[in-house]
Amino acid sequence: MTLEELKLDMVILACAVSAGIHGALVPEHYEEGAGAGIAFALATALLAVSVVVLTRRPSRAALAATAALLAGLIAAYCLAITTGIPVIHPDRETVDGLAVITKAVEALGLVVACSLVVAPSPRRIHYPEGQIT
Repeated sequence: MTLEELKLDMVILACAVSAGIHGALVPEHYEEGAGAGIAFALATALLAVSVVVLTRRPSRAALAATAALLAGLIAAYCLAITTGIPVIHPDRETVDGLAVITKAVEALGLVVACSLVVAPSPRRIHYPEGQIT
């Protein structure tokens, strides 16, 4: 296994963990309001799509989209605990351990995804036949 493959697996795992947690919290957030419930269901779906795409056809574009998704989820949580999110979750949410752990997992996934997006592609050096290598 190469370092790049390990990093990709880390991003996939971060998305899967986040999707599972968001999915488990959908009913609770629907009780708070339809906007919050729909937002959590949408986050779950988008994270699940990222897991599938990165597993089956990883690409820089897919990694960049995943990084944007993870950054958006982290930013949304920061808004939710500081000011609330108009329409979706207007009241400030209290900070809790599960959310902090989820955001830490997402942050790790974000950093690793970004490192894969900006990493130079491995280049194969072609040596013509007969040349000393």
